[in-house]
Amino acid sequence: MPTRSITKPSVRKLFIAASVLLVGLALATLAQAQPAVWPTKPVRIVVTFPPGGAPDTLARILADKWGQSLGQSITVDNKPGAGGNIGADFVAKSPADGTALVVGTVGTHAINAALYDKMPYNHIKDFTPITFLASTPNLLVVNKNVPANTVKELVELAKKTPLSFGSSGSGTSIHLSGELFNTMAGVKMQHIPYKGRAQAVPDLLGGRIAMIFDNMPSALPLVKAGEVKAIAVTSAARSPAAPSIPTIAESGLPGFEATSWFALYAPAGLPKDVQMRINAETARVMALPDVKEKLATLGLEVATGTPEALGTFMQAETAKWAKVVKESGAKPD
Repeated sequence: MPTRSITKPSVRKLFIAASVLLVGLALATLAQAQPAVWPTKPVRIVVTFPPGGAPDTLARILADKWGQSLGQSITVDNKPGAGGNIGADFVAKSPADGTALVVGTVGTHAINAALYDKMPYNHIKDFTPITFLASTPNLLVVNKNVPANTVKELVELAKKTPLSFGSSGSGTSIHLSGELFNTMAGVKMQHIPYKGRAQAVPDLLGGRIAMIFDNMPSALPLVKAGEVKAIAVTSAARSPAAPSIPTIAESGLPGFEATSWFALYAPAGLPKDVQMRINAETARVMALPDVKEKLATLGLEVATGTPEALGTFMQAETAKWAKVVKESGAKPD
């Protein structure tokens, strides 16, 4: 039986609502705290996937802007594998002094806890939340030779012909978007996990996999270049970056929604003043006009906020995706 959507409001709207509720508390805390001196040492921003995707883009923007203004070396360290668990675990076990940060994803900080039987870290207890960064819909794209141009045609094809979809790893939103599609459409497409989307794309272009539910910033350039066909976006509403592409929900699977999001975390035990200093520096960078313009063209919606709002949001996302994992029967491949 088709599965109904877990939530109707967009990820961005839910996060903004949580931020508004908690902003008063955060301002009171800031008023009492003395400004922290950060960074006093070089800072490493860990990305849990290979270069080229949305998390990597966000990390490199922060590294570039911080490097220009904060007087310290800021580097990006890509540590892919295990659906992001390897990189996230590295930061969870790093010193809690602001020198190691991670761009967490819906996979590393919500989905994986339900998907994997054994996790190397606790995604809530082992991290200090800093701030939400951005969200983006996934874009369902297919190989140019797949004889389907709409969701309806793709579902009909999948019921008659074995099809496979790639992902950037088990537990990613790209993976779970496909599993949710399987459940709601009543089809059984095979999941093929890769170490990152950069490894999946050549197989998509070569026809070894039929499709991928890729992050908008990564997939849209392929669509514009005519290398793949865009079928639909996974968000509840159409993306401002590609308003002509319909949603899966409006194309035959009402209630479908699966959105990727990205947030900044430090190891558990980070001093409060350092936490708020990094929060403020992150919000400053993400509000810069050139940053907002660049991210908007990639389909990334910026929405920074308080650490408390991020913690509340992460709890809700954990519950939401645990239900999707259970109902879809998804397993790490």
